[in-house]
Amino acid sequence: MTRLNLGYGTNGLTDLRLPDAIALLADLGYDGVGLTLDHMHLDPLGPRLAARTGETAALLGRHGLRVAVETGGRYVLDPRRKHGPSLVDPEPEGRAARTGLLVTAVRIAADLGATAVHCFSGVTPPGTDPGTAWRRLTDSLGPVVDAAAAAGIPLAVEPEPGHLLATLADFHHLRALLGDPEPLGLTLDIGHCRCLEDRSPAECVTDAGPWLRHVQIEDMRRGVHEHLPFGEGEIDFPPVLDALAATGYDGLTVVELPRHSHAGPEQARRSLEFLRTAIREAAAC
Repeated sequence: MTRLNLGYGTNGLTDLRLPDAIALLADLGYDGVGLTLDHMHLDPLGPRLAARTGETAALLGRHGLRVAVETGGRYVLDPRRKHGPSLVDPEPEGRAARTGLLVTAVRIAADLGATAVHCFSGVTPPGTDPGTAWRRLTDSLGPVVDAAAAAGIPLAVEPEPGHLLATLADFHHLRALLGDPEPLGLTLDIGHCRCLEDRSPAECVTDAGPWLRHVQIEDMRRGVHEHLPFGEGEIDFPPVLDALAATGYDGLTVVELPRHSHAGPEQARRSLEFLRTAIREAAAC
């Protein structure tokens, strides 16, 4: 059984400066950080990116924290469109902008020694047939996969409710369309499994094991895409954590509570306590 490496996402600590967020997570006892590239922390579009990335790498090193690079910043590319433009955007320029952001994320991840780069497909635009949407996605991801291969960084695509790529089956469809390239892996969000997958979250973990490159975790209810603090949803976590350890996954398992930044430090403390208790319960079974 592999020891789980627990992290917390900076998209749930947006009221803290990045050095303060990193210090907080280290002091609490986390193993790592899910670093969302955005203007409030490590801005991928701002000046002095290489220097700021180096400063972040040094900061993580001083605190002994691992890092995964996450690319779910809501308005990082367009201040008027949440998560836009996407990899399936109708405009070629929009798709190219998202591809460029992800290639930059791969370079940042390489400089940070990150475990993975996370990304997602985007919502299918109205009036777009599925074949066109999937062609846009594969064409847009091609340069990102190439960059990940050159950098030796896993690219972890997340099934996201409401997106073109929404389920584990959709992830495997993408793998087949791209010819199953070596860098391509999976971000599994445990809450999303409860939200919309047919199998239980623990069964989803087992099914996904060979492709796991990044894991996000929070509570959730069936059919409702709302990231909840642990204990406020419907997930039984000890079996999930037991299944995750059994896969041999050694990346980060990152708490994702992006709507709870107003109480980020306290949520980070409570989340770690909850997960450590659930891990002990899983080991006792």
